[in-house]
Amino acid sequence: MKSNLSILSFGVISKKPSPHPKVGRFTAASLLAVLLLLEGGMFSSHSLPPALLEKVFQYIDLHQDEFVQTLKEWVAIESDSVQPVPRFRQELFRMMAVAADTLQRLGARVTSVDMGSQQLPDGQSLPIPPVILAELGNDPTKGTVCFYGHLDVQPADQGDGWLTDPYVLTEVDGKLYGRGATDNKGPVLAWINAVSAFRALEQDLPVNIKFIIEGMEEAGSVALEELVEKEKNRFFSGVDYIVISDNLWISQRKPAITYGTRGNSYFTVEVKCRDQDFHSGTFGGILHEPMADLVALLGSLVDSSGHILVPGIYDEVALLTEEEINTYKAIHLDLEEYRNSSRVEKFLFDTKEEILMHLWRYPSLSIHGIEGAFDEPGAKTVIPGQVIGKFSIRLVPHMNVSVVEKQVTRHLEDVFSKRNSSNKMVVSMTLGLHPWIANINDTQYLAAKRAIRTVFGTEPDMIRDGSTIPIAKMFQEIVHKSLVLIPLGAVDDGEHSQNEKINRWNYIEGTKLFAAFFLEMAQLH
Repeated sequence: MKSNLSILSFGVISKKPSPHPKVGRFTAASLLAVLLLLEGGMFSSHSLPPALLEKVFQYIDLHQDEFVQTLKEWVAIESDSVQPVPRFRQELFRMMAVAADTLQRLGARVTSVDMGSQQLPDGQSLPIPPVILAELGNDPTKGTVCFYGHLDVQPADQGDGWLTDPYVLTEVDGKLYGRGATDNKGPVLAWINAVSAFRALEQDLPVNIKFIIEGMEEAGSVALEELVEKEKNRFFSGVDYIVISDNLWISQRKPAITYGTRGNSYFTVEVKCRDQDFHSGTFGGILHEPMADLVALLGSLVDSSGHILVPGIYDEVALLTEEEINTYKAIHLDLEEYRNSSRVEKFLFDTKEEILMHLWRYPSLSIHGIEGAFDEPGAKTVIPGQVIGKFSIRLVPHMNVSVVEKQVTRHLEDVFSKRNSSNKMVVSMTLGLHPWIANINDTQYLAAKRAIRTVFGTEPDMIRDGSTIPIAKMFQEIVHKSLVLIPLGAVDDGEHSQNEKINRWNYIEGTKLFAAFFLEMAQLH
């Protein structure tokens, strides 16, 4: 690959235009020099070494095809943690072994922690893939940064609407399509690639680095909390900062830093008449049909404007302040672009601020599906004898999981009692995860901002995320370390969806971002 570097007349090294026209970039060295001259500030007396940055960034550019090839090899492993079947568990174990070997080859001290087995509702037991704890460097004069990532993925099948095989990484117009490309194999590899660049150039790592990598995040991080609690005074004792890269920008082009996520309470509501289904010609008209009861229950949860109808559900939601409103106004979000990339005709709200608030700082309720209903092609005249509805509520500060569980259960019991049905109803909360929010004035956030300016030449959007990253709250409550989320993927990456992808540009520039972040974090210590 030819270098795209050129020398400007005033002697500053510069790159040719970015492939993204709205994000102009100098090289790291030249931009950083300008920033330091203009800004001063907390790092002005300890400027980053421009020559080293340039060497690292050139290395990453020259080896980007190798990095893409490694991502292809990782995507090919069908590490689905959601479907509890032995074949996928075997793939998960293979994925974790590949990752452990990769880290060992970088010189890391790696421990694969046995996590025991998972007992499933049907009585079967499946082994839980190991959690990787890895360490690179133990210099007491350096800061220690711990990176969390996961290598399990959501289910994917080409017959569900994928344009390509989800487990064959396919590049089309600079987009790398494949399950796990952006969630979360690409970002995990970007961090590893950044480490490998320093190693290949025989440069000392600017900071000590630790990894905690799991294989059950998509299934609720089974048994991880117990491990974090066990290791808080061992593996995590020397950690100064924690970084997660497991979410997306709010834009296709502008990078972001995330300082909050919503929680999630996942519910099932079962309505049962008997174990067997009924013939609608024989029994239709003389039964309380479970499906009719269930539809009424699900229909009572949320109205057509997205407002949750469960009494008391909004009581503990944090009050909206003028300062918070101003943060939404400052965020770059092209509503037309966002709507088009989402392939949605119309959102529930018309302004940027309303959309962001309802994505991030207000709860939402989504109905996900019905188990036990006839959903195949054709006409089957059956009355299901038993059905299970599935829905979840995304929680926000300061909602409490146990309080929400009681509110939902009480509401559904009230609705069901008014139907005078002879069927049996059972409400269960199968998952309860708290929201997380951080202080954006922590020094780690300032370092991340500077690294983004170095690589992308722009200020990041400071965003929250409407999804749930359980480990963030877990680290906050158990380990008590500063934590920052630095996403790499664009808003249209389609995590959890068909045709998930990460742009080559995001993957490679994200690798540079992490390398610059290492150097910025070294200045903090």
